[in-house]
Amino acid sequence: MHVLVATAGALTPSAVVDFARHLIGGTGHVTVTTVIEVPRDFLESLDADTWHPLREAVTPRTPDEVVATYLSERGHRVTDPIRQALEAARIPCDAGVLEGSDPAAAISAAAAELDVDVIIVGATKQLFNADAWESVSARLMIETGRPVLVLPQSRVESDADEHTSGFQPLSDSIESK
Repeated sequence: MHVLVATAGALTPSAVVDFARHLIGGTGHVTVTTVIEVPRDFLESLDADTWHPLREAVTPRTPDEVVATYLSERGHRVTDPIRQALEAARIPCDAGVLEGSDPAAAISAAAAELDVDVIIVGATKQLFNADAWESVSARLMIETGRPVLVLPQSRVESDADEHTSGFQPLSDSIESK
């Protein structure tokens, strides 16, 4: 079984390892990816200066080289925690970065190209409200025709996120009356 893990940084590596281990059995493979929108105009303006404080020699870089460096650096920052956790668990994996402004479309295209069996994504929105149908995970479920496993944030992360919890303890509401 081939599993595609698409992350924007919201997935907990240990949860991915647990699910991936069960999904791939002993013979599967995991591909970890993220989608990054490249601010090309901004990057070109940064590299337009001939002097840079972190470079001794001035070596002009092509726009493609600047974009490749940006994608690599940003991509590793997001995918490395999961890739490293999978490698530590001895789960065969590789990682890559997708460029695009529409994460759902980029992930859907990668899933088709890689012919994956299942996609794992993280829930970055509440799943049971009207906005959820605009989420990347919902679009993947609709557009890919493949199973999509949506992992919620860990309990600690959810409790710290004030947008996730509208819960007010009963004791607070009683005391305020």
